[in-house]
Amino acid sequence: MTAERSDPTALALRLLARREYGRRELGDKLLRAGCDAGDVALALDALAAAGYQDDARYAEMLTRTRVRQGHGPLRLRQDLQRAGIEVGADPEIDWLQQAQAVCRKRFGNTPPADARDYARRARFLAGRGFTGETIRQVLGAGRERDFAAD
Repeated sequence: MTAERSDPTALALRLLARREYGRRELGDKLLRAGCDAGDVALALDALAAAGYQDDARYAEMLTRTRVRQGHGPLRLRQDLQRAGIEVGADPEIDWLQQAQAVCRKRFGNTPPADARDYARRARFLAGRGFTGETIRQVLGAGRERDFAAD
């Protein structure tokens, strides 16, 4: 076992130098690297006290990243929960505007041509993590009724 593997603080600092990690994610990485569970807990406490690891900062970074990637609130909430971050109120993001931009980037400014195209666009936006209400607003709720007659 190398000296770094026996020192979870040094390994954690090396990992944190590359990018932000949530506490649980960082702890899991340290445990997989062969560090002792008790030492990992102490190291994580020390890193948090020193300000090197902060779940709130990690949540902000993840939020910015997911929004830049074109993901919606459901995907963001799922990613935060997976990282072990307490999910609070949604950040101040206009999800409707975000969904419109994602849809416009993928499909252009044209409205859905038919029911099949509407469904394809709706599946795309749902897969990105947008809510059903937001998807209906972006694609035009009135168009849904038009397609029912087809």
